Amino acid sequence: MENGILQVVVYLLILLACVKPLGWYMAQIYENKACVINRLLRPFEYFIYKLSGIQPEQEMGWKKYLSSLLLFNFLGFLAVYATERLQCYLPLNPQHFTGVPANISFNTAASFITNTNWQAYSGEQTLSYFTQMVALTAQNFLSAATGMSLLVAFIRGLARHETHSLGNFWVDMVRSILYILLPLSFILALVLSSQGVIQNFKPYQKASLLQTINYQHAKIDSAGLSIKDINGNPILENVTITEQEIPMGPVASQVAIKQLGTNGGGFFNTNSAHPFENPTPLSNFLEMLAILLIPAALCYTFGIMVKDKRQGWAIFLAMFILFIPLVTMTIYFEQKGNPALTHLSIDQTIKPNLSSGGNMEGKETRLGIVNSALWANATTASSNGSINAMLDSFMPLSGLACIWLMHLGEVAFGGVGSGLYGMLMLVIITVFIAGLMVGRTPEYLGKKIEPYEMKMVTVAVLIMPLAVLLLTAVASVTKMGVSSIGNPPLHGFSEMLYAFTSMGNNNGSAFAGLQVATPFYTIAGGIEMLLLRFWIAISVLAIAGSLSHKKLIPTTSGTLPTDTLLFVILLIGVASVLGALTFFPTLALGPIAEYLKLGAFYGN
Repeated sequence: MENGILQVVVYLLILLACVKPLGWYMAQIYENKACVINRLLRPFEYFIYKLSGIQPEQEMGWKKYLSSLLLFNFLGFLAVYATERLQCYLPLNPQHFTGVPANISFNTAASFITNTNWQAYSGEQTLSYFTQMVALTAQNFLSAATGMSLLVAFIRGLARHETHSLGNFWVDMVRSILYILLPLSFILALVLSSQGVIQNFKPYQKASLLQTINYQHAKIDSAGLSIKDINGNPILENVTITEQEIPMGPVASQVAIKQLGTNGGGFFNTNSAHPFENPTPLSNFLEMLAILLIPAALCYTFGIMVKDKRQGWAIFLAMFILFIPLVTMTIYFEQKGNPALTHLSIDQTIKPNLSSGGNMEGKETRLGIVNSALWANATTASSNGSINAMLDSFMPLSGLACIWLMHLGEVAFGGVGSGLYGMLMLVIITVFIAGLMVGRTPEYLGKKIEPYEMKMVTVAVLIMPLAVLLLTAVASVTKMGVSSIGNPPLHGFSEMLYAFTSMGNNNGSAFAGLQVATPFYTIAGGIEMLLLRFWIAISVLAIAGSLSHKKLIPTTSGTLPTDTLLFVILLIGVASVLGALTFFPTLALGPIAEYLKLGAFYGN
């Protein structure tokens, strides 16, 4: 237990130590101030502008910034979709994979341009090296940079006054990639390669098994569903395996940016539980650190850009306080073990210095419970979605902690850019509530918060719960939804809730017991991902445009300070109440009911 606590403490301390230097560096980049790397790469930056016809000195109002963002991502969607459908005609396809089905291609294209990286397919069995690199890895950079650019535009709206300009979308995109994402990814990819993460273009390798394996397997149709007889029973077929096919590919380059850009997913279906993606304790730690690195550091960037570092630290503290209890909750229930096994008199006591004991189902013995639980919370607190353990095998209340981190709106710490502007939406709600309590016009950073801003914030905050609850309701009462469930009803409902929560929050992780390769889940999920990513983007930029042309209000004795511990506590309360009031009924039907039933059945 002490060893587990030490691992969490070390992780959080190193994350905290990285916040200030990286946050300062990103502020230098976005404010176009000189530092070593942009001096070296400045000629290349301006070459990109010249080649692309970008006028870096021309700033944009919020509508032009938005139209550029939407156009760019629409073209990205078409590029990913076309690459998947045509991959059988494209190079770097040593396994000769055919084109990806239309519904899967639509879902994947929507997923990767929205920074979701939800994968309704097995990467190593579906996608060529060309598709993995040119379509998916490229979008890992572009979708992350889109979120960062959107955040920077919003910060400028808060920091500037009596102007309509929010910067230049194309400049923000280039700088996000060239100076931040590319250098960090290059360094991380080199370190991961040194640890054994593969990076090659070899065909898949075959190895003979020492012992032949015989088993029966349910026949699967082209949609990934079990073929059943007239009585509804799966049709089984005999399978004999004499050799193993070992997938290869350019993995390290994709793993680095998928973690740093909070994209998630993975080259392999099992993501970072696969030894070729995550071979050592050091690679596991660095990948886990990369997940929260940029979202956490952006809080300090925010403080510098609004010229009040205390504001950035206050938001970071709120995120930190929201994160810690849920990590603790997950580790506790996983180490407590499974009542079903306790009832069978199986010893689940945690053994010192051993990765055994507790609920080890679905976890790598080389990683253990603490690293699995911490990763699960980091990936759902951000919009990362990658895994190093099977979330579907977590205990009910551990799964609830992961779901609730997304139900908060992924604001602790959230995706790169999206987490912080999501938290700033909650900050605006908090100052509005505080203003009502004391009878003053609410204001934030010297700007009045008026009805227009509150309408846009309401739209941004409520669209996610509305979409998640509506789609979960439809899935739970229709044949096309429930036919994908392969588990008991309570856990099956949790899987559906988790799937639409994950896609709605642009997360990408899953309770993988649900068969989601069907037309219903791929199409409904793809529409949900697109709607929530860009609907919220419209609201965020509309608020930024409105705030940017307002006059600054002098601070008085009646002004609510937004950089104090009291405000942080109020902000945490608002975030928690919104998440609880909106989703508690569904959580009660899923993981809470599952927990109570499990405990009652085994007399605990």
